[in-house]
Amino acid sequence: MSPRDSHLFLHSNCARGNVGYALSIQCSFMGVLAMPTLDLSFVRSQFPAFAEPSLDGQGFFDNAGGSYTCQQVIDHLNRYYRQMKIQPYGAHPASRRAGEEMDHSHVEIASYLGVSAEEVHLGPSTSQNTYVLAEAFGNRLQPGDEIIVTNQDHEANNGVWRRLAKRGIVIKEWQVNPSTGSLNTEALQALLSTRTKVVAFTHCSNILGEINPVRKICEIVHAAGALAVVDGVSYAGHGLPDVSQLGADIYLFSLYKTFGPHLGAMVIRRPLMDFLGNQAHYFNEAYLAKWFVPAGPDHAQVAAASGVTAYFDKVHEYHFPSADSKHRAENVRTLFREAEASLLPTLLEFCGGDSRVRLLGPIEAIKRSATVSIQTLSATPREISERLAKKGIIAGAGHFYAVRLLEALGVNSAEGVLRLSFAHYSSPEEIQQLINALNEAL
Repeated sequence: MSPRDSHLFLHSNCARGNVGYALSIQCSFMGVLAMPTLDLSFVRSQFPAFAEPSLDGQGFFDNAGGSYTCQQVIDHLNRYYRQMKIQPYGAHPASRRAGEEMDHSHVEIASYLGVSAEEVHLGPSTSQNTYVLAEAFGNRLQPGDEIIVTNQDHEANNGVWRRLAKRGIVIKEWQVNPSTGSLNTEALQALLSTRTKVVAFTHCSNILGEINPVRKICEIVHAAGALAVVDGVSYAGHGLPDVSQLGADIYLFSLYKTFGPHLGAMVIRRPLMDFLGNQAHYFNEAYLAKWFVPAGPDHAQVAAASGVTAYFDKVHEYHFPSADSKHRAENVRTLFREAEASLLPTLLEFCGGDSRVRLLGPIEAIKRSATVSIQTLSATPREISERLAKKGIIAGAGHFYAVRLLEALGVNSAEGVLRLSFAHYSSPEEIQQLINALNEAL
């Protein structure tokens, strides 16, 4: 491709919204490896669920509730329970190996997130992690200090902060646009003051699928002298982000939604860790990995967590055999994102053009993740999900812990929405299967 052709290709594809694809080809011209197409057969071979007879022919569209688990995590967990199910970090070789595998998970997950291993904390769930986090802040903030929350978030990054009002902390709500559900940064700026200490918001709404401009928001928050706490649960399953690049002071997500064990991962940047201090037993002060996991780590699941990055590594090696490993996180993230982006417009077009449903969130695929929620008008979301189940479609219905957002949008939270969420391993055939089944179910 000549320089002129490269420029024209980039311009035309960006105009059509194919920014990631255009940039990958442009990078190829500039000497960086071009972004290949995800090999779906290879990817699905890494997930036992796709070979499970009981799930044969079933379209899985409840990924936002929890993804399929990759083979590497299952192998790690199985091996741990068979060979190392003893207390880790002891004198015996099996005990030492158990501790080493746990430490390895911290190192590997940190490398994909662009942070240091000591900044990664693996707790029981994101809800539990935010609870511990809010308690830690509650012990450091003063009455009159302010925390800004949104009514767009999952309750995990909402309710724990609101409870601090009992300690004299002032809680302000950054409200969504009641028509679109979107957050406006100008509205945030109007809420910030010299007393603002924390702004808690989501990377991606678990209802709308809309991706918020995290870096821009973090810059606004930091300019006001406050800290940014970002809930990345609904985003991370579509590619682990570079937390340093985002600028988040705290970033949380769930490993069971990123093809791993049922754990919550929480990144806390080191200066903030020191400010908040040890939340575990006083005699664990020397063990940073325990500071924000007061119940103690689930040894086997922590050790198995590196299976997630082992899967990512395998995907990277297969698709980028000659690439430098230092680009593996970015390459895998882009590979997953583009695979999903190629399928998303078809589903959005159907949902956005059907008078029997109300599509929530932006119609433009480039603005969102592969999570699509609809308000069903002819029957309740639960009834539609039951009809879909009979047609081989696994989909969720309910409020998904985003009650405040649904209320702001005028949706009956008791009924909730039908949520259709997929991942990079989903196929075009499954998308069409979903649309056909949905058309009949409605």
